[in-house]
Parts: sequence; C-alpha cells; structure tokens
Amino acid sequence: MQKRILVVTQHFWPENFRINDIVEGFVQHGLSVDVLCGLPNYPKGEWFDGYSADGPFEETYKGARVFRAREIPRKGNTGKTIFLNYVSWPLYAARALHRLPGGYDAVFCFNTSPVLMCWPAIKYAKKHHVPFTNYVLDLWPENLYSVLPVRNRFLRWVAQTVSDSLYKRCDRLIAMSEPLQQRLCARTGKSTAEVAVIPQYCEDFYAVPQQDSALAERFAGRFTVVFTGTFTPAQSLDMVIQAVLDARAAGADTLHLLLVGDGMSREALQKQVAELLAEDAVTFYGSVPATEVPKFTSLADALLISLSDSPDLGLTVPGKLASYMAAAKPVLASMNGAGYAAVQESGGGLVSPACDRKALADNMLALYRMTDTERAALGQKAYAYYAAHYRRAELLQRLEAFTLGRG
Repeated sequence: MQKRILVVTQHFWPENFRINDIVEGFVQHGLSVDVLCGLPNYPKGEWFDGYSADGPFEETYKGARVFRAREIPRKGNTGKTIFLNYVSWPLYAARALHRLPGGYDAVFCFNTSPVLMCWPAIKYAKKHHVPFTNYVLDLWPENLYSVLPVRNRFLRWVAQTVSDSLYKRCDRLIAMSEPLQQRLCARTGKSTAEVAVIPQYCEDFYAVPQQDSALAERFAGRFTVVFTGTFTPAQSLDMVIQAVLDARAAGADTLHLLLVGDGMSREALQKQVAELLAEDAVTFYGSVPATEVPKFTSLADALLISLSDSPDLGLTVPGKLASYMAAAKPVLASMNGAGYAAVQESGGGLVSPACDRKALADNMLALYRMTDTERAALGQKAYAYYAAHYRRAELLQRLEAFTLGRG
C-alpha cells in the first residue's frame, strides 16, 4: 500500500529551500505527499507574483498536493515584522489543519526558523496518533539570538522553555551533525536512536557546471570570490567585506566579492560598501533561482561560506557547503565547529575561525597567490568530499526511512 506523508514547512516553492527537492524526491520514490506551508514572501517580505494574502491556498507541486496557510509577511525585515511572521504562520497553520485530507503514515517538518514552525505538525500528529519527525535546521533559541538581539531575561527564558518543550514533543529528531545530535539528546532526554544524524544534501544540478558567457565577460580580469544565499547577521558579511579590503590592500589587487542573494542585512551591507568606497571590490547581484546558482559557482575562483562567532551556530553545517563542494571549487570558510571541521577534513579549501578578520584576509591572499593548478586540486578534494558525504540519493533515502520508522 502506498505510504502517505504530511510535510509541514513554512517556506516552500516558489521560495528557494531544499524542502522543495525533498518533496519531489519523496514523490519520485512512490510516496503520496501533502504539504502544509505558508504564502511565499521570503526573503524580502513581499508576496511573490501570483500570491497575496488571499491565496491561492491549494496547489500542486510535482505530484504533491500543497495546502497553504496565511501569514503576516516579514515586510521590511524589521525585528517587529520578523517576530509577527514567526508567530503568525504557526497559528494560521494550526487553524488550517482541518483542511488536510488525513490518512498519513508519518508527519515530517523541515524546521528552519522559527522553532514554532513545528507546532502545527506536533498538534496534528498527536491528535491523529501519527509519528512525527522534525528535521532541525536551525537550533532554537540560539539561532534566534544570532539574528535578533534579544536581551530581556524573561523573553529569553520564554524562548528557551518553548523551544525545549517543542523538541521534547517530537517523536524523532534529525540533526545535521554529531555535536547537534548530542545537544538535542541532552535537551530532550532522547536517545541517539531517536535523534538521527543526517547531513543536508544538495541537489544533483549543483555538480553540473554552467558556463555563462555574459557573466564571464562582466567579471573578466578579476579574482572572484562568490557568496550565495541569505544575508543576515548570522553570516557576518560586514566582517567579510572588511577582510576583502584588507586582502586587496595586502596585494590581492583584483580580488572581488560577488554576493548572490538577498536578506535582512542587504541594505546595511550596501551602505557599508558605499561608505568604504568599495563598490569596485563588492558586487550585489540579487537573488537567482537555485538552478542558476551553478552559473556563479562556475565563474568563481573560490566560494565563501561564513557564520558569526556563536558556539551554537557551530553545531550546524550549512546546506550551502554541500553545494559549494559539488561545484569542485576551493571553499573559503570563516566559521567554527562542525562546518570548520568538515572543510578541514575535506582538504578542499582554507578555513579560519568565525569572525577572525585577519585570518580570513590572509586566506583570501593565500588563495589569490596560488596557481590555477593548486586551486583546481583544492576543488577536486572538495568534490571528493561531496561525493562521499553529501550525495542526494543516499541522504534522501535515509530521510525517508527514518521518517517512516524503517531505520
């Protein structure tokens, strides 16, 4: 009999999140999949074309049925609007549970921020006695503090209490790394059998180079370091920009940072670049569909990944690391913990501690001074690590098996 899964996630197609591919993979494996999600407005907080506060609330996506719930958009990405967005979707989603057809064998949540995203999934799973698996992508409340400066002790106590309560109520948890697994086990009292370690994979298209002549011509004659993804305080991109200027001053004359993406920090970063008169050193390209990212990784001389100096962010390995390694380009990493260890173990790039501006600038300069052959060798080591650890087919099967209680 065909197994049925309910996927709960605030962010879903046409927003660029890996859950889109996970759902497609579940369907390809013969599962019947329903998705409960929000109305697309991430990261700018503006409704995507064809969507508004009035829907549409039911669609299909590559064989899956999609049920959307309202939310307050994060327009302007202020602390207030982000908070309202975080709180509103779980409440609206809980009210939309009655619209779901039911009959599920398992409930699966792709739990990026906020942790409250998993509450409607827990509510449904407990009511209908269905096993619930929560894939923890952002550990709360730690991730909250990396984006919003919550200082009030009472509010921090509330965030900690709510987060721990929700994690404890999940039947199974998935962590991206062993340190995160250990943290979740300690906070919930669950055994390692109930908390699996399954890294984020990347879609196969990231390993297929895409040459773009227009991009190549536009950035010709530069040593281009590419960053792709979301701009938030958690990425410490303000420090990265300073490190780029330091490396240029030390002799990396044509070093160039290409930022592909968007997010709450973009306006502040653009202001910083303007004040530093660094427009020649930094380019903001804007967001692109995930399938177009290989155009930029193919162009890159190196790929940048950075996180702020938070011990809790060090528990996770960002999904973009897999896509960077799949591109067979040197990885330039500024981070702590599990991500630092992965890059170091791979031998596929240069890594420095989070927020260490001097060490990052030194690594930029070292990559700049390498020969093409030396950089290509680093890229091949990165690709080999991707092939061994981040392949879609194997990790998708593990996700499916754990969610359905098969392993």
